[in-house]
Amino acid sequence: MDLIRVFSEHPASVGETYSEHLVRAVCFGTRMVLAGFAFLFVRTGSQTIAELNERMIANRPLPLHPIASDKRLPL
Repeated sequence: MDLIRVFSEHPASVGETYSEHLVRAVCFGTRMVLAGFAFLFVRTGSQTIAELNERMIANRPLPLHPIASDKRLPL
């Protein structure tokens, strides 16, 4: 098992370096944890998740070969 490949394959698949992907994942994860604590507010958590989903999709490069089973479910 090539350890470098393990840590670079997924970030490369979304058009990012390992460092870029790490920072983005930490930011998304932090926002998701904070949204989880927002259970006292009716819409804050779900609005945060919807916003993060839009940001992730907007920044995702188009696949070279679309996969037929890549169906995104509505929120």
